[in-house]
Amino acid sequence: MSLEDKLAAMRAAAATRIPPGRQAIMHRATEDLRKSGILDRITPVGARAPAFELANHDGRRVSSAELLAGGPMVLSFFRGSW
Repeated sequence: MSLEDKLAAMRAAAATRIPPGRQAIMHRATEDLRKSGILDRITPVGARAPAFELANHDGRRVSSAELLAGGPMVLSFFRGSW
């Protein structure tokens, strides 16, 4: 299954799991962000991020250089619950 197929399946599952009122809020917020021009200011896919250091799930500091020494790294931001 391709990533596109997996994402479509996740969206379909969310549509049955998330109450319509909350879906409306989420869609409205997404549209507001698009209208704000934020998409014109995002870092493009494949761009190099500056070096950084963050705490991991145990509170231990981990640097991007340390992680990159082990191979490619994917950085993901999770907004949290709506």
